[in-house]
Amino acid sequence: MKKILFVINTLGRAGAENSLLELLKHLDPKQYEVSLYVIMGQGELASELPEHVRLLNKHYRNTPVLGKQGQKGMVKQVLKAMFTRGTLIRRLPYLFKNLFLMLGKKQISVDKLLWRILSDGGEFQEETYDLAVAYIEGGATYYVADHVHAVRKAAFIHVDYQKAGYTKALDKDCYAKFDKMFAVSQEVKIEFEKFYPQWADKTDVFRNILDVEGIRKRALEPGGFTDSFDGVRILTIGRLTAQKGLEVSIEAMALLKRAFFPVRWYVLGEGDQRDFLKKTIEKAGLQEDFILLGSVDNPYPYLAQADLYVHASRFEGKSIAIQEAQVLGKAIVVSDRSGNREQVIDREDGIMCRFHPESIRDAIDLLLHDQELKQRLEKAAALKNEAAEKDLYKLFDLLQ
Repeated sequence: MKKILFVINTLGRAGAENSLLELLKHLDPKQYEVSLYVIMGQGELASELPEHVRLLNKHYRNTPVLGKQGQKGMVKQVLKAMFTRGTLIRRLPYLFKNLFLMLGKKQISVDKLLWRILSDGGEFQEETYDLAVAYIEGGATYYVADHVHAVRKAAFIHVDYQKAGYTKALDKDCYAKFDKMFAVSQEVKIEFEKFYPQWADKTDVFRNILDVEGIRKRALEPGGFTDSFDGVRILTIGRLTAQKGLEVSIEAMALLKRAFFPVRWYVLGEGDQRDFLKKTIEKAGLQEDFILLGSVDNPYPYLAQADLYVHASRFEGKSIAIQEAQVLGKAIVVSDRSGNREQVIDREDGIMCRFHPESIRDAIDLLLHDQELKQRLEKAAALKNEAAEKDLYKLFDLLQ
């Protein structure tokens, strides 16, 4: 029986984590002994792991990753990693070098600085695996590259690599230790190969696997909106982070309100920008119009009940939220960004707009006033998602 290890940074309710769960369900326990290690040792999705997957963390916290309690847990995990095996002392030159480079660009990414610390200060595995898979960038990738014994190694790329803030100085040539890199979309692959042209021959596309029937069934479960609003409901699903750029959507909502459109905008997700976004909403006087619903166990009833789905972000890899909206036949507005371009064809199965308040407002305005177009886009979106299960052979080929 082949032994496979998957490593991911956290197991919170987010796109990469959900796609990992679906991939794990497709691994036959009669053929594969599957283990999982979570770098941060935290996340609410552990309870949803398939029974045949062995969670290796000795101390695991089921608290949500992006809530206040979860953030406290992550701080403790970082401090623990710093003082495990003298990690902080050994990595001081690395930290200072990369901090200096970030200051020069005026872009300080604390999480990117700390991934190496968390990797080096993690729990090491003594086993040798037939295949080790780093399912996300950063800590998981560094950990598999430096601290896992495996016959073959693979790394997944979910984001526009350079725009996400990764650099060669942070990576320390970690990808040289992998046999294969899998990008979740063609555009993610192209951007990664621009950054690392020397690894183009080892890079391929491995699309997110969706449980289409499962999404449709869960959309029929109890839940969804509980307010009495009877206008047009706009929904966005995503983490409350700088990448998602929700302050721009708030500005777009203010423009819609000035035009007296009967709309209300809801956001499902948590993140470190909640306080900032809350203040932005209050400043714009949109407390009853732009609603931060937080994270929920089942977002699909909300998605099924929404009139429009809007995904206007600064950059993307391949958004699972967009794919899920397509499965449920939603009219979709997306920002003209890498990743989004591969998922939505403008005026064929969605509307593409600039990442700008006026452009987002205009796209929503178009769908509010052209019901024929809206219905045509909904039908096209429902037919959009092709089965990605066949990409599994690319992973299995590494085990031959």
